Amino acid sequence: MNFDIGMRISPNIRELGYEKMAEWAASVGIDVIDLPDLNEEIKAALDQAGVKPGSIDGKYLLGPSPFLGSDEGKISEALKELDESFARFSANGASVIFMCLMPPNNSQTRKESFAHFENSFYKVTELAEKHNVYLAMEGYPGSAPAYPTLGCTPETMRAMFKAAPSKHFGLNYDPSHLVRLGIDHLRVLEEFSDRIVYCHGKDTELLPEEQYLHGHLPATFGSSYDFSEGSWRYTIPGEGIIQWDRIAVRLEKAGYKRAVSIELEDHRYWGTLENEQQGIVKARNHLARYLK
Repeated sequence: MNFDIGMRISPNIRELGYEKMAEWAASVGIDVIDLPDLNEEIKAALDQAGVKPGSIDGKYLLGPSPFLGSDEGKISEALKELDESFARFSANGASVIFMCLMPPNNSQTRKESFAHFENSFYKVTELAEKHNVYLAMEGYPGSAPAYPTLGCTPETMRAMFKAAPSKHFGLNYDPSHLVRLGIDHLRVLEEFSDRIVYCHGKDTELLPEEQYLHGHLPATFGSSYDFSEGSWRYTIPGEGIIQWDRIAVRLEKAGYKRAVSIELEDHRYWGTLENEQQGIVKARNHLARYLK
């Protein structure tokens, strides 16, 4: 077992610029960097440091998306740009497109969003097949009170994969979101093992006192921690409840070959460059115990 360990770029680390960021990442054992974009210049900075591109953020696929709406003009415009960007990403060595589908209208229900998804998303999977890239859907549920993100529960994952059966469309497996929703994260990994396209290294701590105060509802007067709604908080791997040895063995059994990429969202490791770098290093070292 020897998985790559990657990282998404946090705000203060981003300020280093691609060359210094890649040099630092390589120096602490990071193999892969997830990117907001990828072109020849960015790829050259990564190559010089000896790190690889991981997932690339998909414009029109991350956040409010025309593919969960009915505006044919916006859908056509998005498809044209995705065709161009997928070609550029693939030419520069990337194969995974990160996505998190939210409706243009935040009050739209997930059932309504799914109807739009059925009508148009097959056109995106056709582009992914054309350029040999893979769409990795994140299950972050979105913001209260609507929690509108499509694909944040097994119910909607099943429906989406039935409607869009292409193997170029799959999951960005992030167990932290499943834990906070009360969903068995290991069962999801097992049920959808053949659809795991990418994996995030992030954890969740459950907070008993806050659970008593708020139940499963968001805190009325504000959360006690950043990256929290009340009864839980996101953490780096090793400081939450997730047992990464169990995830590692299931990823290996599923034949997963890509990175586990640290997504730094943790109250303790935020706000300064030093804090963010410390969080990445601690997360990387914990994951390496099971992934390397």
